[in-house]
Parts: sequence; structure tokens; C-alpha cells
Amino acid sequence: MLDRRALLTQAASAASLLAFSGCAGPAADKPVSAAVVVASDAGVGLAGPVHKIAFGSCIDQTKPQPIWDAILADKPDLFVFGGDNVYASTQPWQLEALQSAYRSLAANPGFDRLHKTVRHVAIWDDHDYGLNDGGADFASKAASKQAFLDFWHLAANDPRRSRDGLYHAVTLGPTGQRLQIILLDGRWFRSGLKITDQRNAPGKERYLPDSDPGKTLLGAAQWQWLETQLRAPADVRLIVSGVQVIVEGHGWESWSNFPHEKARLLDLIQQTRANGVLLLSGDRHIGAIYRHQADGRYPLYELTSSGMTHAWAQAKENGPNRLGELVTENHYATVEVDWASQQIQLRIKSVQGQTLRRQVIALAELR
Repeated sequence: MLDRRALLTQAASAASLLAFSGCAGPAADKPVSAAVVVASDAGVGLAGPVHKIAFGSCIDQTKPQPIWDAILADKPDLFVFGGDNVYASTQPWQLEALQSAYRSLAANPGFDRLHKTVRHVAIWDDHDYGLNDGGADFASKAASKQAFLDFWHLAANDPRRSRDGLYHAVTLGPTGQRLQIILLDGRWFRSGLKITDQRNAPGKERYLPDSDPGKTLLGAAQWQWLETQLRAPADVRLIVSGVQVIVEGHGWESWSNFPHEKARLLDLIQQTRANGVLLLSGDRHIGAIYRHQADGRYPLYELTSSGMTHAWAQAKENGPNRLGELVTENHYATVEVDWASQQIQLRIKSVQGQTLRRQVIALAELR
């Protein structure tokens, strides 16, 4: 482990100091073209290109969490908390319940070790937002946001403190090995969902597609910001969404609830010529890898990792885009970038760190 003095010495020779969740610095949301060193409050640094990103979501703070041991043994360069990082959405909503949930998570020894020793970024989903399947109309979202900001120790000058929502982006690595992480907020601005007419029917479990063009998932300001991010230089881009994006065949929450917004996202990726895009998602309490390709566009892969403490053992899902079977046991995922061979490996791993699903992608395929 580097001490802070040694880390700052390294940082002095870098082009800039980049801010992540839990650390101070000026570079949040600003693409970086030179090599960077990342510092955290724990004094842990990350220099040079990123090779391994671990990712997971759905952490019930009241349940056992042996999974942290496997993640730490995997030695990721950084960890992405994909939402539902605690569960505090019981109604009527209470701020103290959310704060208590965060305290409980912080007290877990495994989480504490990762939080102090591994670089990390975080976004919320509905259960740490405060309302199951909640959207823009959640009355207590400002208080919930403040609890998020406080728990993740975001710097006083972090742009998330001065704008609506929690969307955020960081870029790491030298030219030719730049990794961009884009965390989308699918809660703060999201319009109301169209309720199913056949509850629990396959493909219509809770919600139906809503073609109303006046409805939004991201909101105008976040859409404008996202376009700016996608136009920034990067070699690999991880777009993190609390809910699934390209998945079809189920009626739970997903971007398919708003077909025009889903189409807008896919069109924007093409229009901005954003290469190297991979999608990360959670919410569903399952793990899976998906692939979607439209005519004239490079394929989009989505890695869903949702169930660090409680996967859905009886989950079923129809749809044309999934590669392999669902993972219905507790798990996490990794994105491993081999810059030398220009390949990416997506892996879903068990609580013991064993690979359950694997997909190899050539970077050239994502252009």
C-alpha cells in the first residue's frame, strides 16, 4: 500500500489528478488525455492503464457478504458499485433508515477493506434511491441524494453536489489505453412507468413499453451531458446503467420501458462515433451477458451483474440477445482489458471467485 506522501510524489509527475467517488480533486467529468494517477482518501493510488474492473450490484446490508473476499483476492484496479448498494426503500421512507443501512454496510469488514484499499465509483438504483422502481416523482430524493454524497465522501467541489441527479464520468489512462466510465442516473429524472395489464405474465411481469415521446429516462440535461462524454476521446467506454439496456423478453424495469429513449441511446452512440462501448447493468438479481447488433453498427455487449448478496434462484427470462444461461447464484463480474492483445474478457464469477460465464471480445469489433 502506498502512503499519501509517496502517492503525491507520483502525482506531481502526472498530467492531472482525477477524482473518483470518495476522493477530492478537480477532474470529475473531465476527459484526460495524459496518464493519470488516482488518489483516494485511503491513500491508495492507481498509475498507468487500467486492466481489471470489478463490478457488482444489489447488496443487502443485512445479509452475509462473503463475496468481498473473492473480489479482494481478484485484485481489481477499481470497483464499480452499480446501484442497490444498500436496501432502504421501505415505505413510508425514512432518512434514518437509509443512513442506518449505510452504517451497516460500512461496518462490514469485507466492504471496509475494499472501500479503503480499492479505487471505486458508485451510482445508485431504486433501493438506495429510496423507492422501489422509483423515478422523478419520489418526494424524498434530495435527502436521499445527500445521504449518498455523504456516505461516499464526495469532494466539496464535485459537480454532483451542485446539479440534479448523480450522473458522473471519469477517464483513466494514457493515450491509446484510455478507459472511460460513464455512470448514468436512471432515477432522478425518470418519468412514470406504464403498468402491465397482465401481472406476472411472461414478458409483461410488471411494466409495458411506453411510446409517449414526452416521457424520459435520463432527462434533457443528462442527455446533453452524455453526448459530450461520448464525444470525448476514449478507447474503452463502460456505460453503467442501474437497469438493463439491450435486454428484451421481460417486463421488469429496463430501457425497453421507454423504447424511444433506448433508440436514442443506440443512435447517440453511433452518431458520436463513440468506439469501445460496453454496457454494465444490475437490478435484476441475476447475472448474464448479452449481445445486440443492428444493421450498420458495431455490436453492443451488456454485462449484467446483480446479486452480490441475494440472487434470484428461480429467475427465468426469454429474449434473443442473451449469450448462455442466466447466473442465478450470488456473484460479481469483471471486465479485463488486455491492451497488448487488444482483447476484453467479460467474466461473471461466483462467491468463491470461480468463473461462471466468460465472453472474449476483440477491441476491433467495437469500432
